[in-house]
Amino acid sequence: MNKGPISQFIQHHYRHFNAAALVDAAKGYEAHLLEGGKMLVSLAGAMSTAELGISFAEMIRQGKVDIISCTGANLEEDIMNLVAHTHYKRVPHYRDLSPQEEWDLLQDGFNRVTDTCIPEEEAFRRIQEHIHKIWKDAEDKGERYFPHEYMYKLLLSGVMKEHYEIDPKNSWMLAAAEKNIPIVVPGWEDSTMGNIFASYCIKGELKPSTMKSGIEYMIWLADWYRNNSGGKGVGFFQIGGGIAGDFPICVVPMMYQDLEWHDVPFWGYFCQISDSTTSYGSYSGAVPNEKITWGKLDINTPKFIVESDATIVAPLIFSYLLGW
Repeated sequence: MNKGPISQFIQHHYRHFNAAALVDAAKGYEAHLLEGGKMLVSLAGAMSTAELGISFAEMIRQGKVDIISCTGANLEEDIMNLVAHTHYKRVPHYRDLSPQEEWDLLQDGFNRVTDTCIPEEEAFRRIQEHIHKIWKDAEDKGERYFPHEYMYKLLLSGVMKEHYEIDPKNSWMLAAAEKNIPIVVPGWEDSTMGNIFASYCIKGELKPSTMKSGIEYMIWLADWYRNNSGGKGVGFFQIGGGIAGDFPICVVPMMYQDLEWHDVPFWGYFCQISDSTTSYGSYSGAVPNEKITWGKLDINTPKFIVESDATIVAPLIFSYLLGW
């Protein structure tokens, strides 16, 4: 692939330290795909609110992502940005906000994520109106789906098209829905839509069983991994840490150690972008080699860690992979 100006800039200037690690990780990702491997990308933090979709959606469309693991927040916040973008409020001086100013934002219907405030009414409630109908319809039919499958139904139904406030090509969830990319969403209940679903269950309007669980996600992932880990294997590109990263990577030791399936390949590539420090038992800050002791990575698995801000690093790596 002929590389564009961003990729050329990276290769020319990023020669040492974290900058060099960024280039090495990007080239390793590219080599893994060129050799027939597949790639899982995990999204932690608030990458959707950071509008990672501007580059990530194109990664999905070009077949450079085979499966995604993300938090419930990232699952919904991409759609929130899609339908309520013009109502968001940016607060560049967020470090200087007083408790009273934070309270005022809440009273005005805003929930703050660093420098970006999500508008509750336009974002949360707009989705709630439509997703509740989809949940209820499934329950009435005796059907059960995963959290991301309900979101796919919402997007593919087209009922929210009139509310789109960004170019749809910049929504990674829309790109994923259109390609039916598999997603695992561990701990989905720890999200706004998860809280809303729980509230309907508490009120007796929905049953918890209408939503497939995290255990069912792990069972499904084990089957997917078995069917896709041949040849070069499946790589793991981890943005941040937490449950979005640890849940899917554990499928390998679970199969090897707990199911005693000794023909299960290790992950074929590993890269983590994180600004967490290596201390205090932190998973997010753990160096890749620690994962060898847990049966997640092999001694020879290509391993990369870029210790920097993922909102800066991930778009650059994606730009390199896309030839921008």
